[in-house]
Amino acid sequence: MQRNTLGSPAVIILALLVLAGAFIRLANAQGTGAPAQTASPAADAAKAQPATDTPPQRVADVRPESYVIGAEDQLSINVWKEPEMSKTIPVRPDGMISLPLLGDIKAAGYTPLQLQDQITTQLKKLISDPQVTVIVTEVHSLTFNVVGEVQKPGYYPLTRRMTVLDAIALSGGFKDFAKTKKIYILRTAADGKQVRLPFNYKDVIKGKNAQQNIELQPRDTVVVP
Repeated sequence: MQRNTLGSPAVIILALLVLAGAFIRLANAQGTGAPAQTASPAADAAKAQPATDTPPQRVADVRPESYVIGAEDQLSINVWKEPEMSKTIPVRPDGMISLPLLGDIKAAGYTPLQLQDQITTQLKKLISDPQVTVIVTEVHSLTFNVVGEVQKPGYYPLTRRMTVLDAIALSGGFKDFAKTKKIYILRTAADGKQVRLPFNYKDVIKGKNAQQNIELQPRDTVVVP
């Protein structure tokens, strides 16, 4: 008689073990094959964008041949081998600085290189072959002012290109009774006189008189009656 091996206990147990192993491998494959959670598109876009939290360094943009020194700017003046002459000093509101032996010197209105030459010329009367460097270490004169019927009047840093519309937005917009057709900018001309530049807000936002939306200059005052 032929022996039936298919129904023996050992074969059945072996078959069950094989099936169990197959199920385990299948479960593991499904577990490891599950799609990983991905970040949202907004998060991915944020990671792709460079960090912009660090404010621009105004001092880094100061060019000694073109930047014009203003009141309240901080200057580092170094005279080689003359430590008593080397100082870090602010420009006074009258535009002057004070140096040992030289007294008051006008700084406002000059570039760092021009002031450097001026100090060098005066020092030549006192010491031989003076080596002078002038560096603007802090910029405080690059500001404009917004006054009148705006939400947040005051001084603002002029660290980038800024138009009248930008200034109004930065100051929080108008108060209820602002006369938006009669805004003007006070600017000090080269001869020292103040000029008044008109700005009609309602016309400008309608595309009229776009030339009135001028780029602001340091020490401009935007007046909103």
